[in-house]
Amino acid sequence: MNPNAIFKRKVKLPVQCMILALLVFPACKKLYNLPDAKEYLSKNINYDNKIIEPVLGRYNIHGGFKADNSSFPLTFEILNARYGDGRPVTDLFQKKQTYVWTGKYDGLEKSLEEIEAKRKLEEHPLFEVRSSGEFVLWASSSNDLIQPRPADSTNLAQDTRFFDLKVSNSGGTIVLKDFQLRPWRERSYSPDNDINPYTGKVRRDPLAPTDPGKRDYIRPRLDNVIGERTLKNLISNDNIKDVVVYIRRFEGGNGHSLRFKFLNTDSVAMNPAVFNETKWDQLVHGFNRKTTSEYVQYDVAYPIPLTSIQTRFTDGGNARAEFRYSRRGFGGTLTTGMIGLDFKIFSAGDWEIVFHFKNDNPKFEDE
Repeated sequence: MNPNAIFKRKVKLPVQCMILALLVFPACKKLYNLPDAKEYLSKNINYDNKIIEPVLGRYNIHGGFKADNSSFPLTFEILNARYGDGRPVTDLFQKKQTYVWTGKYDGLEKSLEEIEAKRKLEEHPLFEVRSSGEFVLWASSSNDLIQPRPADSTNLAQDTRFFDLKVSNSGGTIVLKDFQLRPWRERSYSPDNDINPYTGKVRRDPLAPTDPGKRDYIRPRLDNVIGERTLKNLISNDNIKDVVVYIRRFEGGNGHSLRFKFLNTDSVAMNPAVFNETKWDQLVHGFNRKTTSEYVQYDVAYPIPLTSIQTRFTDGGNARAEFRYSRRGFGGTLTTGMIGLDFKIFSAGDWEIVFHFKNDNPKFEDE
């Protein structure tokens, strides 16, 4: 027999068997009333951590689900939400509009309109569980909608929200008990070490916590910033705060502004032009730049950054702003100084980031 014919017969036979099985099995299943194949649901499913501590006003994800080889898809349902004293919890499940992305944000958008065309407002419960088992607290949450943990830093059961989670597939149902939700009050920006996380007020200096006249500050990065008076490198750390940062709202903007400002030791605004090596058009993903003798301002979309993806404006999930200047040192050598901040702003509005030189001003003049 022709070898090619033998090969074709060998190939056809398994294929014919497969087709026959596909035709016969459903008929046999119906004839003999065979049960549907059940999915597997492990008795050992769990989470790495059942205590959830999100910050209100931010997009929060809590994962750590361990399926232990259980079959997907799984169905998740929050049950029996209650306080530690038995009172029912309802505030978590209020429905509010929140932004969701419908297109891919890449940081190359040329206008606010192009950004807004890639997202839309959807209504979601403030707190919910996804089909992946991840818990989401949406950025539409706030201190007004969800009571944060007590300002006196106590952690009593009656102030803690508990809930159970039902996990199921066709293989069965398991209820995981006693998750805890302990939300922190809103902190609209990061770094936020200048805010007391319990009260939301100004945080005291950690080196003098009982002195009401001293406070903590956001500290910038400094590189080769020489003091005008001391001719020494300016420092900003726990012990020495030559330069500090304020992130604060300002009035008179258009509702989606971001402003950068610099204050000298007399708290007088410095002309941003002294930072003569700054790439202003690459500083932040903003538009319609406005430069004055007191500040540089952009139209921006919030939050900043808009997503966690890496763009030319971000580093490690933060927006990155760096202000550089050059001057001639001794011997005519060109030196460059830099002051910078990695930051996030979660709430929309008009915000300014202010760099305040408290102890000495930078030396911008040549030697």
